[in-house]
Amino acid sequence: MSTLFVSDLHLDPARPEATLAFLGLLAGEARRAEALYILGDLFEAWLGDDDPGEPGAGVCAALTALADSGVPVFLMRGNRDFLFGPRMAERCHATLLPDPCVLSLYGQPTLLMHGDQLCTDDTAYQAFRRQVRDPGWQERFLAQPLEARKAFAAQARAASRAHQQGVSESITDVSPATVEATMCRYGVQRLIHGHTHRPAIHQLLLDGRPATRIVLGDWYEQASVLRVDTDGFALGGL
Repeated sequence: MSTLFVSDLHLDPARPEATLAFLGLLAGEARRAEALYILGDLFEAWLGDDDPGEPGAGVCAALTALADSGVPVFLMRGNRDFLFGPRMAERCHATLLPDPCVLSLYGQPTLLMHGDQLCTDDTAYQAFRRQVRDPGWQERFLAQPLEARKAFAAQARAASRAHQQGVSESITDVSPATVEATMCRYGVQRLIHGHTHRPAIHQLLLDGRPATRIVLGDWYEQASVLRVDTDGFALGGL
């Protein structure tokens, strides 16, 4: 059996095919997995645990069914669903993970992250991230009516698209120096993350020792899945 990792599904009513593909994974291959880890951006936007809309309700029900079948489900907040709260995790019968966290994966310590913290050259984004991750900001935001939160999310997505078009790809990718410093800080030789939508397996050296950085892909076209077992890992699609 494998442990499955996904990230950056960006599930949204405008892209029902992605939701159907994920529901297929939950009802099929994931039922035979040892665990499922979702490393952020499961949804295009999450405006609070009080939002009953789709595809959230249907996906939460499918995650609950998977967890109740005996497959542990783990959720990590991303830059689009950073407002996941305890009620969301309870609803899905899932465990909410801190970002970052270290997992012993088949005997090897492995650092799990969404990945946006590694993009330190994008100073404008990092300033925005600090703002919206502030507990006081989140409390004030969640106190607003749902429609006001939806308007803010639409505005934020438009600003993000404009920002992405106005900077080079190297700025929005991870900083190699930050990657190395982060892996050294946590004492690991393997890192798994998403966020950048640049699926790849990178080999590097940390203090003269071989290390691996695995980048999960998105679900806009490829439905990226990382499968890890006792024999190693494979990054592919459905």
